[in-house]
Amino acid sequence: MTLAGLNAQSDEAAVAGFLRCCGSIEWARMMTAARPFASSDRMTAAADGIWASLSSSDWLEAFRSHPRIGEAGGGRWSSEEQAEASSATLAVRERLAAANREYEARFGYIFIVCAAGRRADEILTMLEGRLKNAAEPELLCAAEEQRRITRLRLAKLLDGERASTI
Repeated sequence: MTLAGLNAQSDEAAVAGFLRCCGSIEWARMMTAARPFASSDRMTAAADGIWASLSSSDWLEAFRSHPRIGEAGGGRWSSEEQAEASSATLAVRERLAAANREYEARFGYIFIVCAAGRRADEILTMLEGRLKNAAEPELLCAAEEQRRITRLRLAKLLDGERASTI
Protein backbone atom coordinates (compact mmCIF):
# COMPACT_ATOMS: atom_id res chain seq x y z
CA MET A 1 0.00 0.00 0.00
CA THR A 2 1.15 3.54 -0.68
CA LEU A 3 0.78 6.49 1.64
CA ALA A 4 -1.80 7.94 -0.75
CA GLY A 5 -3.70 4.66 -0.56
CA LEU A 6 -3.61 4.69 3.23
CA ASN A 7 -4.82 8.29 3.29
CA ALA A 8 -7.72 7.40 0.97
CA GLN A 9 -8.92 4.30 2.85
CA SER A 10 -12.20 4.24 4.71
CA ASP A 11 -11.88 4.82 8.45
CA GLU A 12 -12.74 1.17 9.10
CA ALA A 13 -10.02 -0.10 6.75
CA ALA A 14 -7.45 2.35 8.12
CA VAL A 15 -8.15 1.31 11.73
CA ALA A 16 -7.71 -2.34 10.70
CA GLY A 17 -4.42 -1.54 8.99
CA PHE A 18 -3.10 0.45 11.91
CA LEU A 19 -4.08 -2.35 14.31
CA ARG A 20 -1.66 -4.60 12.39
CA CYS A 21 1.07 -2.15 13.47
CA CYS A 22 0.00 -1.62 17.07
CA GLY A 23 -2.68 -3.47 19.03
CA SER A 24 -4.10 -0.41 20.80
CA ILE A 25 -7.54 0.42 19.47
CA GLU A 26 -7.27 4.00 20.70
CA TRP A 27 -3.93 4.45 18.94
CA ALA A 28 -5.37 3.04 15.69
CA ARG A 29 -8.42 5.33 15.91
CA MET A 30 -6.29 8.40 16.61
CA MET A 31 -3.93 7.54 13.73
CA THR A 32 -6.93 7.20 11.45
CA ALA A 33 -8.25 10.58 12.56
CA ALA A 34 -4.82 12.18 12.02
CA ARG A 35 -4.85 11.40 8.30
CA PRO A 36 -4.02 12.53 5.70
CA PHE A 37 -0.27 12.29 6.19
CA ALA A 38 1.92 14.36 3.87
CA SER A 39 4.82 11.91 4.16
CA SER A 40 5.82 8.70 5.89
CA ASP A 41 8.02 10.76 8.22
CA ARG A 42 4.99 12.81 9.28
CA MET A 43 3.01 9.62 9.79
CA THR A 44 5.79 8.24 12.00
CA ALA A 45 5.96 11.47 13.98
CA ALA A 46 2.19 11.35 14.51
CA ALA A 47 2.47 7.71 15.58
CA ASP A 48 5.10 8.58 18.17
CA GLY A 49 3.13 11.54 19.51
CA ILE A 50 -0.11 9.60 19.72
CA TRP A 51 1.64 6.66 21.42
CA ALA A 52 3.14 8.99 24.05
CA SER A 53 -0.29 10.52 24.74
CA LEU A 54 -1.99 7.20 25.54
CA SER A 55 -2.76 5.75 28.95
CA SER A 56 -0.98 2.74 30.39
CA SER A 57 -4.13 0.68 29.79
CA ASP A 58 -3.82 1.46 26.05
CA TRP A 59 -0.18 0.37 26.16
CA LEU A 60 -1.11 -2.87 27.92
CA GLU A 61 -3.77 -3.51 25.28
CA ALA A 62 -1.09 -3.18 22.59
CA PHE A 63 1.21 -5.56 24.48
CA ARG A 64 -1.52 -8.22 24.51
CA SER A 65 -1.46 -8.37 20.72
CA HIS A 66 2.03 -9.93 20.73
CA PRO A 67 3.09 -13.53 21.19
CA ARG A 68 5.71 -14.25 23.83
CA ILE A 69 9.28 -14.12 22.55
CA GLY A 70 10.11 -17.54 21.16
CA GLU A 71 6.47 -18.63 20.77
CA ALA A 72 4.47 -18.94 17.58
CA GLY A 73 1.55 -16.68 16.84
CA GLY A 74 1.02 -13.03 16.14
CA GLY A 75 1.10 -13.32 12.36
CA ARG A 76 3.73 -13.04 9.66
CA TRP A 77 5.26 -9.79 10.90
CA SER A 78 5.83 -11.18 14.40
CA SER A 79 7.36 -14.32 12.92
CA GLU A 80 9.70 -12.26 10.75
CA GLU A 81 10.68 -10.03 13.67
CA GLN A 82 11.43 -13.02 15.88
CA ALA A 83 13.21 -15.05 13.19
CA GLU A 84 16.60 -14.80 14.92
CA ALA A 85 15.11 -15.78 18.28
CA SER A 86 13.29 -18.79 16.88
CA SER A 87 16.56 -20.34 15.69
CA ALA A 88 17.99 -20.53 19.22
CA THR A 89 19.32 -23.66 20.84
CA LEU A 90 16.97 -25.70 22.99
CA ALA A 91 18.75 -24.52 26.14
CA VAL A 92 18.30 -20.84 25.24
CA ARG A 93 14.65 -21.40 24.23
CA GLU A 94 13.99 -23.08 27.59
CA ARG A 95 15.67 -20.21 29.46
CA LEU A 96 13.63 -17.70 27.43
CA ALA A 97 10.41 -19.54 28.27
CA ALA A 98 11.24 -19.59 31.99
CA ALA A 99 12.28 -15.93 32.01
CA ASN A 100 9.12 -15.00 30.07
CA ARG A 101 7.00 -16.70 32.74
CA GLU A 102 8.92 -14.94 35.52
CA TYR A 103 8.54 -11.57 33.77
CA GLU A 104 4.81 -12.01 33.25
CA ALA A 105 4.31 -13.07 36.88
CA ARG A 106 6.30 -10.05 38.09
CA PHE A 107 4.84 -7.34 35.84
CA GLY A 108 1.47 -8.73 34.73
CA TYR A 109 2.13 -8.53 30.98
CA ILE A 110 4.42 -10.22 28.49
CA PHE A 111 7.99 -9.13 27.85
CA ILE A 112 7.98 -6.64 24.97
CA VAL A 113 11.12 -6.11 22.94
CA CYS A 114 11.79 -5.03 19.38
CA ALA A 115 13.27 -8.39 18.42
CA ALA A 116 14.03 -7.62 14.75
CA GLY A 117 17.63 -8.55 14.02
CA ARG A 118 18.37 -9.66 17.58
CA ARG A 119 19.64 -13.12 18.45
CA ALA A 120 17.86 -15.12 21.14
CA ASP A 121 20.82 -14.88 23.53
CA GLU A 122 20.75 -11.06 23.21
CA ILE A 123 17.02 -11.02 23.93
CA LEU A 124 17.50 -13.33 26.90
CA THR A 125 20.16 -11.02 28.33
CA MET A 126 17.80 -8.04 27.91
CA LEU A 127 14.91 -9.93 29.49
CA GLU A 128 17.00 -11.00 32.49
CA GLY A 129 18.26 -7.44 32.93
CA ARG A 130 14.80 -5.93 32.74
CA LEU A 131 13.51 -8.34 35.37
CA LYS A 132 15.49 -6.20 37.83
CA ASN A 133 13.49 -3.05 36.99
CA ALA A 134 10.83 -1.56 39.22
CA ALA A 135 7.29 -1.64 37.82
CA GLU A 136 7.00 1.94 36.52
CA PRO A 137 10.37 2.17 34.76
CA GLU A 138 9.75 -1.24 33.21
CA LEU A 139 6.38 -0.19 31.84
CA LEU A 140 8.07 2.83 30.22
CA CYS A 141 10.78 0.57 28.81
CA ALA A 142 8.19 -1.83 27.38
CA ALA A 143 6.25 1.11 25.91
CA GLU A 144 9.42 2.33 24.17
CA GLU A 145 10.00 -1.13 22.71
CA GLN A 146 6.39 -1.16 21.45
CA ARG A 147 6.97 2.24 19.85
CA ARG A 148 9.98 0.81 18.01
CA ILE A 149 7.97 -2.23 16.87
CA THR A 150 5.19 0.06 15.65
CA ARG A 151 7.64 2.11 13.57
CA LEU A 152 8.93 -1.04 11.86
CA ARG A 153 5.41 -2.20 11.15
CA LEU A 154 4.30 1.16 9.78
CA ALA A 155 7.12 0.87 7.25
CA LYS A 156 5.93 -2.64 6.36
CA LEU A 157 2.37 -1.37 6.02
CA LEU A 158 3.54 1.07 3.38
CA ASP A 159 5.15 -1.67 1.30
CA GLY A 160 8.63 -0.31 1.03
CA GLU A 161 7.90 3.34 1.72
CA ARG A 162 10.21 3.79 4.67
CA ALA A 163 9.14 5.59 7.82
CA SER A 164 11.84 7.34 9.85
CA THR A 165 14.51 5.15 11.30
CA ILE A 166 14.02 3.68 14.72
